[in-house]
Amino acid sequence: MSKSSSNVKLYSGSRKTARATAAISAGSGRVRINKVPAEIVTPEVAREVILTPLQLAGDIRDKVDIDVKVKGGGFMSRAEASAIAISRALVEWSKSSELKQKIIEFNKHLLAGDPRRTEPKKFGGPGPRRRKQKSYR
Repeated sequence: MSKSSSNVKLYSGSRKTARATAAISAGSGRVRINKVPAEIVTPEVAREVILTPLQLAGDIRDKVDIDVKVKGGGFMSRAEASAIAISRALVEWSKSSELKQKIIEFNKHLLAGDPRRTEPKKFGGPGPRRRKQKSYR
């Protein structure tokens, strides 16, 4: 197998139980999430989250192709994991401290991640904190 001239780099992002891997290479600005163009991802709320780092990147977006594979979690966690992977890929690819600063000012979790997880359920109630009420009257 011959070595291709396009250099592909992989970057990961995660949110709760969703894991995303972004493959970035030189190209014409195509962005795909699980082989679907990012512009037609549904629901629209998730699409906005995914496109945020691309809008912040400006003209850098038109020079690269990004393929994201994401699995696990719900649709919003998948969108946020994809956004994290895309923003990390764009910052590393462009080596632009200006873009990195712009993304951090907008939302630092797009590069650093968000460590919050759901708290496990405990006994004596329906969830992690709520308990059954008791009355002695």
